[in-house]
Amino acid sequence: MNETRDGIVVLVSGRGSNLQALIDAVRDGRLPAGIRAVISNEPGAPALARARTAGIAVHVISHRDFPAREQFDRALIQRIDACQPRLVVLAGFMRILGPNFIDHYAGRLINIHPSLLPAFPGLDTHARALQSGAKFHGASVHFVTHEVDGGPVIVQAAVPVLPGDTPDILAERVLAEEHRIYPLAIGWFLAGRLAVAGGRVRLDGEERPEQGLTRPETASHNVPETG
Repeated sequence: MNETRDGIVVLVSGRGSNLQALIDAVRDGRLPAGIRAVISNEPGAPALARARTAGIAVHVISHRDFPAREQFDRALIQRIDACQPRLVVLAGFMRILGPNFIDHYAGRLINIHPSLLPAFPGLDTHARALQSGAKFHGASVHFVTHEVDGGPVIVQAAVPVLPGDTPDILAERVLAEEHRIYPLAIGWFLAGRLAVAGGRVRLDGEERPEQGLTRPETASHNVPETG
């Protein structure tokens, strides 16, 4: 799909809704990128069917075929590097990557996480947000570093936590924002608009207040990213 454009490789493990958002953004011209391959550690991941339907090359590298994480990471690096991407995109990739992998792609490996980092890193973010009594929840796109969900944040988007929300209902509201901001962040990277200084992301040389999040106190409903 658009292999002559700046290339990305997308790593997936599950249903691939964020992958579909990227496919749609490329097709619609909102994201000037070429998805050179989709790689999964899960042979049965529904995301692979989405990629095949879009005419994107798919590869499966099952972590179960390797006795150690380092061996899996090396095989994954070999497959990714064969595609020569400018950026590696994690889209629901449910494996913790080792330090050698992260160092190999330092500065060009990004992830999307369903919370307003640094709040709620890790799993079960929506249930944890509800249990905490948070008034706002959301999603963050960030560079991947050795600290899980701790890399510099590129952009965030917030949604209100409403009365009667369940984890599933809140997850769907957050997911809509994920689909909006992930293509945006990837486009900024490929356009050379992002830099990291002092552990914080700059867009066009300017530090983005709250990493792109309008302060919740001023929000009435969905909180858009600034810039």
